[in-house]
Amino acid sequence: MSLYDQLFVLVVVIFSAVIHEVMHGVAADTLGDKTAKYAGRLTLNPIPHLDPFGSILLPLVLALSGSPVFFAWAKPVPYNPYNLRADGIFRRFSEAIVAFAGPLSNLVIAITFGLFLRMGVIASELSGIIFLVVVINVMLAIFNLIPIPPLDGSKVLEALLPHSFAYHYSHWRQQMERQPLISMALIFAIILGFGGYFSSFVYMVASAIAGM
Repeated sequence: MSLYDQLFVLVVVIFSAVIHEVMHGVAADTLGDKTAKYAGRLTLNPIPHLDPFGSILLPLVLALSGSPVFFAWAKPVPYNPYNLRADGIFRRFSEAIVAFAGPLSNLVIAITFGLFLRMGVIASELSGIIFLVVVINVMLAIFNLIPIPPLDGSKVLEALLPHSFAYHYSHWRQQMERQPLISMALIFAIILGFGGYFSSFVYMVASAIAGM
């Protein structure tokens, strides 16, 4: 991958991660919590969202090292779960809806650019670059749906589990969120152990979306 391609990937990752976080805030705002809005985080301006390590340093290192796994994160958008609307179905799934909004936004981006490739409206010399956008957003979506705190998948899984299992899982999730170093070590161990399989699965999904 050339330096130009690496820089392009970095830019796509940053903006995809920013959109991911903004959509968390939009979902929370829709459900009645204005925390993200008051914090000035409902903006596509990347500066308020950038995390120096997760948004710039880590993806840059991964790109330059030729890692088969490429991901990043922005600063988490703040929200107060106690402000989320708690009537009807939202009583149990409100946090899961906020959590899933981020990965869903990446899937929408991937599908949108995949459709451009399928419809043949992209010049052939740009198809590889557009496919990278699909791959990056599929990777961000799938990675964030891993059910290990603090990743979004942990909140989604908790909402889907039967109440008896959800109670114990919630207790474990809260403990892990209070010990972020342990969580990150576990996530990195999974990446190191299964990174090749993860990368292959991501490319398979991205290829299916883009018809390539």
